[in-house]
Amino acid sequence: MASHRRPKQPSRARVTVLTTAAAAAVVLSANAANAAPSEKPNKDEVKTKVDKLYEEAEQATEKLDGAKEKQQKLQKQISALQDNVARGQEELNDLREGLGSMASAQYRTGGIDPSVALFLSSDPDDFLDKASAMDQLSAQQVESLKKVQEKQRSLAQQRAEASAKLKDLADTRAELAKKKKEVQNKLGSAQKLLNTLTAQEKAALASEEQDRATRASERVDLGDTPPASGRAAAAFAAAKTRIGSPYVYGASGPSSFDCSGLTSWAYAQAGVTIPRTSQAQANAGTRIYSQSDLQVGDLVIFYGDQHHVGLYAGNGQVLHAPRTGTVVRYESIGNMPFQFGVRI
Repeated sequence: MASHRRPKQPSRARVTVLTTAAAAAVVLSANAANAAPSEKPNKDEVKTKVDKLYEEAEQATEKLDGAKEKQQKLQKQISALQDNVARGQEELNDLREGLGSMASAQYRTGGIDPSVALFLSSDPDDFLDKASAMDQLSAQQVESLKKVQEKQRSLAQQRAEASAKLKDLADTRAELAKKKKEVQNKLGSAQKLLNTLTAQEKAALASEEQDRATRASERVDLGDTPPASGRAAAAFAAAKTRIGSPYVYGASGPSSFDCSGLTSWAYAQAGVTIPRTSQAQANAGTRIYSQSDLQVGDLVIFYGDQHHVGLYAGNGQVLHAPRTGTVVRYESIGNMPFQFGVRI
């Protein structure tokens, strides 16, 4: 007779796990079925995000400009130091040749005595200490050795300074590369967002920006605010000739600009050198905290971190290079968070 065994019942724990998993699967399926598809951001939402990225890119651009300016200064300083070291080495070689001539003369007149042997020492301090004790040096010999000693010390100091600046230059170049990559990443992210728009939406945004640029580039009522000075008037006049020039990060003219590139270029045309970055320009003159006290040609600093600058144009207007995708134009001072003016 065949045996009939009772099937093994699943454990209570196993039943619980399977039941829970099945319930979760049902819930997930229901959620997936009922979930609304993610909505593509509309034109205005994309513009808001892109404008934010452009502002962040401008912040990074001012730091990039600062690193560039520091690199240029360091390169000039290193070049000057290296020239000084080369000339100093030539002078030291001449001094040593003079000491060698003295040694040769003494040899011809009776051999090299202990004092002359000390002339050839590589340590002038040691030589002077020993020789003065021997009282065997002439005044001319003492003076020559002192010059050698001073020149050696000067060269050692200049070489150490050049070495420190070369390290600083290497660090600055690394910072420059980092900031450049940061700017490019911000602009790349903005472009990706713009690429999500349809051709019609892109055309609408471009048309809006063109209309804004046209209105801002046309003659605006600047009132009769006087210039801060003759040079400020000259700087503002130079900037006006650049209206319509495109914003390009890191550019300082004459055909494209970023914000501080425009202001530094304009003042250079007036014969005045001001720092390259907006943060440095914020400390380049007398601060004007009341908008009513601003005069034409004053620098105007915006945002808490001082990453944007323009030129006061009068009647509540500034002339500036706004951001990527725009051109040099007039704009109401109230469109950005005003911090203070700077009178050069």
